[in-house]
Amino acid sequence: MTHAPVLVIDLQTGMFDGVNEPPIHDAENLVARTRAVLAWARASGHPVAFVRHDGRPGDGLAPGKPGWPVWPALGQAQDEPTFSKSVGDAFSNPELGAWIAGQGAGEVLLLGAQTDQCVAATVKGALAAGLKVTVVADAHGTWDWNGETAPQIIARHNAAFAQAGARVVNTAALTGG
Repeated sequence: MTHAPVLVIDLQTGMFDGVNEPPIHDAENLVARTRAVLAWARASGHPVAFVRHDGRPGDGLAPGKPGWPVWPALGQAQDEPTFSKSVGDAFSNPELGAWIAGQGAGEVLLLGAQTDQCVAATVKGALAAGLKVTVVADAHGTWDWNGETAPQIIARHNAAFAQAGARVVNTAALTGG
């Protein structure tokens, strides 16, 4: 996994601020684990990029809305690009694929939101693009939905990611912390 880029998917203000919906499950710990992965990535030479969902007009994640920016508590560095998307799969933006190719990377590390939507779609998109994928198992999140708790949804998707061929590892194992 030499210098595989880390992609932070849709960890935007609207996921945390509680304005349009409750904060994402275990928000404080999700931010702490994401920051730990980012510190590890930066210290070990892994490029970092952020993916931001551009919601439709009227959506809390629509461009220009208060919920749209990357969550400031993550500490995005000025030289870390942000790639926009309007569908689940971050690889729908060809600029992201070009950036990853420009890093000489055959693998990506993924974390973010929403486990059962954009993270799942991006895992599928990365695998379809022929990339090796590592998912940080405890650094993606969602909300309770359709009779399942967020932890159940996360566990179910981690198992599905592994079954699809992704490596699934928790923050401590990845960062040595």
